Amino acid sequence: MLGIGIDWAEEFHDVALGTDEKGVIEQFRIAHSPNGVAALVERALRLEPDPAEIRVVLETRHGLLVEALLDAGFTVLPVNPDLVARRRGPARKKDDTEDARICCLLALDRHQTLKTLIPHGELGGELRAIGRDDERAARDQRRLLNRLRADLQTTYPAALALAGTDLGAPTVLRLLERWPTQDELAAASREELVAFARAGRHGWPDRFADRVTEALAAPSLPTRDYLVRAKAAGIRLAAVQLLALHEARRGWEQRMGELLLGGRRTGRDHTVTDPDPGKAFPGGDIYLSFPGLGDRLAARVAGEIGEHIDQFDSSNGLQCYAGRAPVTRRSGKSDFVVARRMAHNRYLGDAVHQWAFCSLTQSGWAREFYDAKIAAKKSHHNALRALGNRWLEILWHCLTRRVLYDEDLHVANRNRALGRAA
Repeated sequence: MLGIGIDWAEEFHDVALGTDEKGVIEQFRIAHSPNGVAALVERALRLEPDPAEIRVVLETRHGLLVEALLDAGFTVLPVNPDLVARRRGPARKKDDTEDARICCLLALDRHQTLKTLIPHGELGGELRAIGRDDERAARDQRRLLNRLRADLQTTYPAALALAGTDLGAPTVLRLLERWPTQDELAAASREELVAFARAGRHGWPDRFADRVTEALAAPSLPTRDYLVRAKAAGIRLAAVQLLALHEARRGWEQRMGELLLGGRRTGRDHTVTDPDPGKAFPGGDIYLSFPGLGDRLAARVAGEIGEHIDQFDSSNGLQCYAGRAPVTRRSGKSDFVVARRMAHNRYLGDAVHQWAFCSLTQSGWAREFYDAKIAAKKSHHNALRALGNRWLEILWHCLTRRVLYDEDLHVANRNRALGRAA
């Protein structure tokens, strides 16, 4: 067996090679380039011809370097950086060469229970990438909307009155892009407003023009001319950016549904008329059977878990991976519980937290569970973490048994476990 420890970076990687008999035998540095990675693979295969017997330990599970090592057939064992930090010695001195040596020793230690990386397939990898991009775009939307609302409050109150509670509506954003100041909107004729609404496929163009007139006629505090001039370009820029984000997220949502079900949703009922099982993510219909999981949220959860649910030996393994499982600390007279695990997949943890919140209005037992936690003096987020932990347990059982979620069946099993009458 050959052990490889890698301390990775953006431009180069420190590497340590070792064997069972001699320990670490050599250390060197390679460039983050095709030639550098190819040289590492060739050097390792000269020492160990069987790629399955080459164990690689490094502090990441994603990236082009990891994919190249997997393509070479090596066994990749990603570890948390804290595991390496605890082995640096009393001073905990950070040194790239020493970290590579420690990773190599971890690779040679067969008694170290390290999980072999099971890579995502094409469907899972695309779903995870789209889900992460969509989540980042949602944060950008909230940030831009908050900034746009603040600018409109000081310079363009009629736009806020027109938008109401839906400032991010495409019609409102297109209006701000075309007329970024209140004076420019007031100068537009009724015919221009009707034509604008009709071009944007608004259902009631005349009614839209009347709403614009009412918003402009509503009394408001005077605005400063210099602020209006200064904010006009920023308002138009925010509107353009929000429209682009809206269109991108619509396309991503459509693609998420295709990946989960193996075909495009059509019709008013948004069903897949002719699904292709070969193009569907494994268990995609199971994810969508859960209350609170639509295309976007189901794609985020499924993309982070991956196609291979068997990589988690139990539901607790999945809960720990998502950071939902509490950690108990007992020592002497001290006994306390840490609610959130520090080492976890934060993308999956955030998605499960949102899933738990969305399920409150769609699942009776979930609402009952949440209310019981609140009655027990738990905070809102603690109650959602506990509910998300329970949802992951149910999800693991459904995925391993290849069955859709059944609310009535789960409620019956829950009542039986709690000793309640049916």
